Amino acid sequence: MPADPRPRTERGVWTLGWVSFLTDVSSDMIYPLLPDFLTRTLRAGPAAIGVIEGVAETTASFLKMLSGWWSDRLRRRKPLVVAGYSLAAAVRPLVGLAANWGQVLAIRFSDRVGKGIRTSPRDALLADLVPPERRGRAFGLQRAMDNAGAVFGPLLAALLLKFFLDDERSVFLLAAIPGIAAVLLLIFGVKEKPRAETSQTGARAAPAGPLPGRLKLLIGIFVLFTLASSTDAFLLLRAQDVGVALWQVPLLWAFFNGVKAALGVPGGTLADRIGRTRTILAGWAVYAAAYGGFAFVTRPAGVWGLFGFYALFYALTEGAERALVADLAPTHLRGKAFGAFHASVGLAALPASVLFGVWWKMFGPRAAFLIGAGVAVLATACLFVFRARFLPAPEDRP
Repeated sequence: MPADPRPRTERGVWTLGWVSFLTDVSSDMIYPLLPDFLTRTLRAGPAAIGVIEGVAETTASFLKMLSGWWSDRLRRRKPLVVAGYSLAAAVRPLVGLAANWGQVLAIRFSDRVGKGIRTSPRDALLADLVPPERRGRAFGLQRAMDNAGAVFGPLLAALLLKFFLDDERSVFLLAAIPGIAAVLLLIFGVKEKPRAETSQTGARAAPAGPLPGRLKLLIGIFVLFTLASSTDAFLLLRAQDVGVALWQVPLLWAFFNGVKAALGVPGGTLADRIGRTRTILAGWAVYAAAYGGFAFVTRPAGVWGLFGFYALFYALTEGAERALVADLAPTHLRGKAFGAFHASVGLAALPASVLFGVWWKMFGPRAAFLIGAGVAVLATACLFVFRARFLPAPEDRP
């Protein structure tokens, strides 16, 4: 009788989770301090923040498509994952040496290129490790570990700034340490079998083909929602606009990611139990309500409450969206499907962030947040109307 594969696959999921944890410790020692660093130290404005985040995410999205497509044609996905994490770990701390916002743009671009190389193969690798009935929980666990790193990173940054360091640049440079640790854990801790051994359909030899039409429709609705989803850097800028002190911003970001981490696995498990689309619909409704709240908030205490509520959106959607993409994609096209998903929403991130920054500058933060909430409501309505199309058919499952 064959051995139960669950312990081995669970170890693989947990190891990938720890890699995400360490990577986000590195990334989020930097990210919550970046809006202030750009606006106060480098004299950039809200529009520049939108350009930096939008261009970085969107350009990297092309690589998410290519890396997912290429990983379907290799016997191993791991080399692409290692390459992506290594590039990001090498360039991310260089923000500490930047002299103008153009250099920050180049560094953020390179960082996101690394993410573009690794993300689709990593998600496909994770989907390969677990059966469909545990897929939502597995993605929820990976996202929870990622978010836990985004708790520890800002807390570490706040501690360093409060008691040991005088400026943000030193914090940025120290972010190299957990990034290097993540790459080493990935190289030595994740064991991947060749694709020909792990796939009953012979993934390497399987013919390429177009993605299912209902998966394309789903990605289109995700793109519409992404047009409402500007970079969270604007939320941190809004927090300071309302009166949250600079040294508290990393703590606010840690609190936000702590709620995400605590609710990530329950959110993914909920998607396994009640369905992916129902869970996503609930998350998108939370997003619209949170953006409406950010439009009218006037006190720091209100900002803290809104960040906690907004975290529920991520807990409900991050695992569910990835699990739904995996459900609708044939096994031999899973890397391509994740590439299309990540690339499409990434491309939409450019106009979303740039336009949000322009609206903020022209009409103020209230109007910008209300426009974002309105687009989110429209996307939620579209997903509700077409929700029956996204029930996975038996032939789509491995």
